[in-house]
Amino acid sequence: MTDIFSAIQRSAIRIKDAIDTKDIGYSQQENSSGETQLQLDIKCDMIIEEEFSNVASIHTIASEEKEHEVMLHENGKYFIAYDPLDGSSLIDVNLSVGSIFGIYENAFGAKNMVASCYVVFGPRVEMVFAHNKVKLHLLQGKDFEFVKEIRLNEKGKLNAPGGTQQNWKPYHKELVDSFFADGYRLRYSGGMVPDLHQILLKGGGLFSYPATSDKPNGKLRKLFEVFPFAFIFKKAGGEAIDGEKDLMELSHANIHDTSACFFGSHYEVQRVKEVYANN
Repeated sequence: MTDIFSAIQRSAIRIKDAIDTKDIGYSQQENSSGETQLQLDIKCDMIIEEEFSNVASIHTIASEEKEHEVMLHENGKYFIAYDPLDGSSLIDVNLSVGSIFGIYENAFGAKNMVASCYVVFGPRVEMVFAHNKVKLHLLQGKDFEFVKEIRLNEKGKLNAPGGTQQNWKPYHKELVDSFFADGYRLRYSGGMVPDLHQILLKGGGLFSYPATSDKPNGKLRKLFEVFPFAFIFKKAGGEAIDGEKDLMELSHANIHDTSACFFGSHYEVQRVKEVYANN
């Protein structure tokens, strides 16, 4: 696992340089969702694949930017699914973005996840790595230094509701509004990494991306986004559900499968469960 952690660190340093210096215009290519890719998406995807290709313990990789998985080393045991640059559409307005990594053993799937990691590229570059514990690291020069372990409180103060409101189900809107009525503060940038990072570092709250009329199976991808953050939130003492079920109990049929998702501390997720159980 140490070799994978080191490869992610090297990738992060190279991606930071790419964000600072490279073209952010659109390419002529589309990703697996039919979205036109930024030049930067393609560059970051290439950086990560290059670094992982040098790690013999990695068997197969799957990228949000690629239609199919890629085998790297036949004798490796780890399968890594990653989103090379989550929130890349925020780059042109200079908001924080991130990279997400789900590390699986022997095959892709929530039950095979052994670690996960994400990197936040903002005013500072921070990395959160979850294995037995959830640990925050800060980029200092060319090295990441350990800062602290992350633990969630029983209850938080932040509310990050994703999805277009006009496509929400009425009971979901009532749920979101009820948190605001209780004094929760809105924190939503449109980037999954910075929004969930804020909830983790501020001690708790709720991030929600529900099933909507235009995305009945949710928008966020299980292997690249949902499972990695579910693993982190649970290791940090929080919860992660699809509205009813634990996200880490879900299966997948395709590497690009999506799911509704709710991440937060116990109090907020329990309220989600109560509302969704009655609708």
